[in-house]
Amino acid sequence: GVTYGNSTFVTVGDNGTILTSSDGTSWTNKRTSSGTSEHLYEVTYGNGLFVTVGENATILTSSDGTTWTERDGLRSKWAIPKYLKGVTYRKKLFVTVGRNGLILNSPDGTTWTERKSGTKYNLVGITYANGLFVGVGKNGQIVTSFDGNWWVKRTYVLPTWLNGVTYGNGTFVTVGDNGIMLTSSDGISWTKRTSVTTNSLSAVTYSNH
Repeated sequence: GVTYGNSTFVTVGDNGTILTSSDGTSWTNKRTSSGTSEHLYEVTYGNGLFVTVGENATILTSSDGTTWTERDGLRSKWAIPKYLKGVTYRKKLFVTVGRNGLILNSPDGTTWTERKSGTKYNLVGITYANGLFVGVGKNGQIVTSFDGNWWVKRTYVLPTWLNGVTYGNGTFVTVGDNGIMLTSSDGISWTKRTSVTTNSLSAVTYSNH
């Protein structure tokens, strides 16, 4: 995962790896300051705070990308900690998604609340746009929320993973395994598009039309 905030690029990865850069060219390894050896999957920035999430419900926060603090989230609640795969910040709220339909949110990155997602399928990607949070994951599962607290499972189900989701030019786009591509104008009703590949697609973004 990679994000930008506070004049800093931050990227995260395996074994607690965290790299930072002011220009995207020269990078500094902050792994020792992360305080964890868990795999980190995604990172976001909002309200003056970096938040990264990963394996075993790991949540780390940092104001500068250099000094990191591990948060319990709800890890102590579960006999078997669940992974967190995606995280975003919108509407003054951090939202993260993960294994077995897990959704947590937090206004400050410190205190986290579990929300009912309406699904038991693993969720791996999340975005916010046009007044809607959209989460995607296993078996083509799509969940949506207007406020990050109350979630609805959508009916579009595929025998494959949806791995990434974004929004641009009035359209949500999600991509996944076997070259799957779906689009939606409202995040609720989705249409399957013809793909030029059968290879798995892991991420999607929008910029410059």
